[in-house]
Amino acid sequence: MIGDIVKVTVDRPLGSYHPEHKDMYYPVNYGYIQGLIAQDGEEQDAYILGVDEPVKEFVGKVIAIIHRKDDVEEKWVVASEGVYFTEEQIMKRVAFTEQYFDSKIIM
Repeated sequence: MIGDIVKVTVDRPLGSYHPEHKDMYYPVNYGYIQGLIAQDGEEQDAYILGVDEPVKEFVGKVIAIIHRKDDVEEKWVVASEGVYFTEEQIMKRVAFTEQYFDSKIIM
């Protein structure tokens, strides 16, 4: 997984709000990898880092996996090839939602 090139379909672009939790603002693009089913039975979710404008799709490299110890799903972190983030930088960018879970970043 880490190091793989994937295509993310964005269903919650940067600047949008969660469809159910109306106060949850998305400071990053967020979506899913079409056709890849995750542990929760839905398509694999992914955060896109390093893209500072809303996008509909993104092709990039999986740079980390966020393992939720208290949930059945994992989130993938995707960035442009050659762009790197530290564990601390990743957590800072995804804290808007990961703050509600006991998460561990695998790099």
